[in-house]
Amino acid sequence: MSPERAQAFAAAWIAAWNARDLDRVLSHYADDVVFRSPRIALVTGDESSVVRGRAQLAAYWRKALAMNTGLHFDLDRVYVSKNAVTLAYRNHRGESAAETMLFDERGLVREGIAAYAV
Repeated sequence: MSPERAQAFAAAWIAAWNARDLDRVLSHYADDVVFRSPRIALVTGDESSVVRGRAQLAAYWRKALAMNTGLHFDLDRVYVSKNAVTLAYRNHRGESAAETMLFDERGLVREGIAAYAV
């Protein structure tokens, strides 16, 4: 992944979230994506910290968006690796967060991991 492609992805990803456009957000993800976040249990009400597949991810994020009407991300930094990016940002609550996304051969996110500052 080039630095330019990483920056372009970050800008598109942040813009999609800030527009609350779930279809645009999901367009970056593979059908068989695996997503991990400590927030999953808070939103879904079960013990899980992982969702599997774009349909399950859509259901999780749809519920999360409904619970967080003021959701907004401000990008702080983009980190790039061969087939991955990490986006560091602040959310609407002022919390620092980072999401690492690993890409498949088609350029879609196949795995995502969200982490929050302690």
